[in-house]
Amino acid sequence: MSVGTIKLGDALNLYNGKAPVLSENGEVTVFGSNGVIGKSEKANHPRSIILGRVGAYCGAVKFSDEPFWASDNTIVVRPVEGHDLKYWYYKLQSIPLRGYAGGAAQPLITHSIIKPLETQVHDDVAVQQRIASVLSAYDDLIENNLRRIAALEEAARLLYREWFVYFRFPGHEHIEIVEGVPEGWEQLALEELLVLQRGFDLPVASRNDGNVPVYGSTGIVGYHDVAKVKAPMLITGRSGSLGKVVFVSIPCWPLNTALWVKEFRRISPWFGYFLLSELGLEKFNGGASVPTLDRKVVHRLSVARPTDQLLNSFDEQVKPSFEIMDKLNQQNEQLAKARNLLLPRLMDGRIEI
Repeated sequence: MSVGTIKLGDALNLYNGKAPVLSENGEVTVFGSNGVIGKSEKANHPRSIILGRVGAYCGAVKFSDEPFWASDNTIVVRPVEGHDLKYWYYKLQSIPLRGYAGGAAQPLITHSIIKPLETQVHDDVAVQQRIASVLSAYDDLIENNLRRIAALEEAARLLYREWFVYFRFPGHEHIEIVEGVPEGWEQLALEELLVLQRGFDLPVASRNDGNVPVYGSTGIVGYHDVAKVKAPMLITGRSGSLGKVVFVSIPCWPLNTALWVKEFRRISPWFGYFLLSELGLEKFNGGASVPTLDRKVVHRLSVARPTDQLLNSFDEQVKPSFEIMDKLNQQNEQLAKARNLLLPRLMDGRIEI
């Protein structure tokens, strides 16, 4: 097996993306620098690798098996003849592209930055294909687990809507609607059901190696060795990115760009997850230049609290699904660790295949 050195410009064709026309009715995936950003009615590239070109996700590597639209914040990559596309998807993940970024105001990579970079590469395309196949097996398992997680959550969400939005809960035929809610339900301020609290500062330089997830406004942004809040926990964006609600099943550290549930007063975390998710928290943006969610405004929102019996019944239905989702997420973490450990060793020839 031969591993040689090559300039990226000699192995890869690079193409610029183009500003997309997003469409709610489109079926073509649109990629931005941070991944999928919407749908379009047409594609501008076939199966390819996508690089984040600018900003926080500069150098991020994505892959599309289907034709897609690449936005102007991306660079599209396809190898020259004699090289395997999927192999280069993994190879580019092993190159710290962001470390070569230019740009004064924000990180930026360009064709002229990428092309002169040198890397080790397997000369035989058959070997490239075998390496890609090994690594793809891990990603396929992860993707299958993600589909199962999505299906389980969607089923639980549909049940929530059926019971608590459309009021088609067990026995609803015998319950009257009084002032917009079923008889026996209470119309309360959200603060009477749960209390949101701003997260905690934790600069990157202060984080230690560990397995405690650190959450920002969009999800996990790193790890630490100390947890700040217990589980199960709900976290949502406070500043920068609003609307996404995350159910966290292990102790974690929410940053100050996030809000976390300090207290579940009269509902469970499982019901609270769907309640917050369905509120559309992004609508309550109070920031001028940076999207900001004021927890005091959210606390005053009027929401309906079902009966204890119905809440308990809902929890009994959905908790087993959340336990399965948790196990699948744990499996994915282990699969990703194994793949990431294997990737550089396959790429530099330490492991022959």
